[in-house]
Parts: sequence; C-alpha cells; structure tokens
Amino acid sequence: MAKVNKRLAVLVGCNYPNTQFELHGCINDVVAMKDLLVKRFGFDPTNIELLTDASAVTREGSSSVVLPTGENIKAALSKMVSQAEAGDVLYFHYSGHGTRIPKPAHIFGHDEAIVPCDFNLITDVDFRQLVNQLPKGASFTILSDSCHSGGLIDKEKEQIGPSTYRAASSLSYKAKNIPFESILEHLTTLTGINTSDIGTHLLESFGANASLKFLTPQLESELFDFLKADEGILLSGCQADETSADMNPMESGGKAYGAFSNAVQMVLKENSGRLSNKEVVMMARKVLEAQGFDQHPCLYCSDENADATFLCQPEAKPY
Repeated sequence: MAKVNKRLAVLVGCNYPNTQFELHGCINDVVAMKDLLVKRFGFDPTNIELLTDASAVTREGSSSVVLPTGENIKAALSKMVSQAEAGDVLYFHYSGHGTRIPKPAHIFGHDEAIVPCDFNLITDVDFRQLVNQLPKGASFTILSDSCHSGGLIDKEKEQIGPSTYRAASSLSYKAKNIPFESILEHLTTLTGINTSDIGTHLLESFGANASLKFLTPQLESELFDFLKADEGILLSGCQADETSADMNPMESGGKAYGAFSNAVQMVLKENSGRLSNKEVVMMARKVLEAQGFDQHPCLYCSDENADATFLCQPEAKPY
C-alpha cells in the first residue's frame, strides 16, 4: 500500500480581548483558513490545531481550548515538525500582533517576532530552528499576518522583497503592531525589574519557555553555520518595516478580518487552479493595492520553492 503523505497545520488567531492592544479580525482569519485547508488543500480536520484567545462564550462551537501563549504555540509547532516525514506538507498561519526587537547597540538592525497572548515573544530565531529541524523532502509554509513579518524566518532567502512604492492610504484600520517600548513596559510591570534588556524580563517571566534568542544567545550563530537551501517558506503580510492592517467593519454589518489573510483567501477563491508561492504573494499585493492598503506582502524561500505550488495543492480530481 502506497504511503499517504500527511498534511499538518497549526492556526493561531490572537485578538487580545479587553486589552489596549485589542484586534478584531484575527480569529476570523484562521477559522476561514481552516475551511480552505480542508476543502481545497486536502487537510484532515483532525490534523489542524487551532489556537485562539476567544472568550469561553464565543468559543462554545470551537474545538480550540488551548490559549495561544508562547509556550503553547511553540509546543504545537514543535509537535508538528517532529511528526513530519519526507513528502509531508506543514502549514502555520498566524494572525495577530508583531513587533521588532532592536539588536544590541553594536549591531545594526532588528529582529522580528510575533506576540502571543501572554507576550512571550516568538522570534525569527525560533522559526529558523524549526525549519532547520525539518526532514529532507518535507515542506513548511508560514503565513504571518502581522506587522514587521518580513524576515520572520531568520536568514531565509528573499524572493519578493521590499517595495519602494508608498500609497497614501485613507482607510481606517488598526495596525497589527505592538511597539517594542510598549512590550518592554508591559513586561516590566510583570517582573518589577528596572532594566531595558527585554531578554532579562522574558527569562524572568517565562524561564525555559522563553525564546531561544534569549535562552541561548550563542545558538543564533550556530544555527547558521551550515545554512543552505531549505524547505522553509514564508509569506509575510508586509515588509519588515511596515505594518499589517486589521479591519473592523462590524459597525456597518461586515465581518472583521486581517487585510493580508483576506487578500490571500480572495486570491485562492478566485483562482481554482494551482498557484505558485510567488503567484499567491504577487496577486495578494495587487488585491491590497486595489483596496487601498499601504502594505507589501513578501516571500522568503529557496529559488525552487518560489515556483513550487502553494501548499502542494493536489490535482483536481476528474469528475
């Protein structure tokens, strides 16, 4: 009997309810994506793990009982990667806040991170380690609908990068970004420690469950000693220096959504045939531009995966 390749997914939606950072469309994004994964891409619902911070009242009809904390998200991703074999298709969809962590004063630039509901940051170094653990022949696609998501797999090759075009947007939306200073302030209130070193606060608050970037700083350079083309594929909602939009048209009777998640879903629904990763990103860019958004999705992966079919979509079955 021929081996059937697995299709595994982890979907995370963080709305941060009842906080100053509240968003509205992130859970809608991943619920809609789950439906697409099952109906179009052949995922078994039992192989899709959904983590949201929905309240107990709105969660009654959902199978999600696990909050999207940093520890829980990393555990779900580690479990998925550990189950992977050659030929398997892995997918992680994140909709929520992102942030940029300044590098030490003697190093130029920033590190990208997503912001779980408990502020236990998951950094580009964590995603790099997950990709490095993939068995040969398995693919791992990450779609991050968050601010500063460009470069979220550290050192992944840029295929569709920054755009110099900037449109003046008149849309009313909330940026899916929590400034580094706000995260530092929040963590300082938790730890009571007077330091601007975010690593100190994260280690004090989360111990061994903090990001590898802060647990073992020397690991960051070791992870890249033998870097080569890999099976990591990142579709980012925007460039590293941009914000991603969270739309809340609920007052007019519409449903809240993340602009990038919605654009990708529109592209997939309007094009029933197979699309490459590059085509999905370029088409999503055009959708966002037509809608008046000033954010530019990017693609990071190997040359081969840029032209590979998005989520290895199975061929349509003949009727």
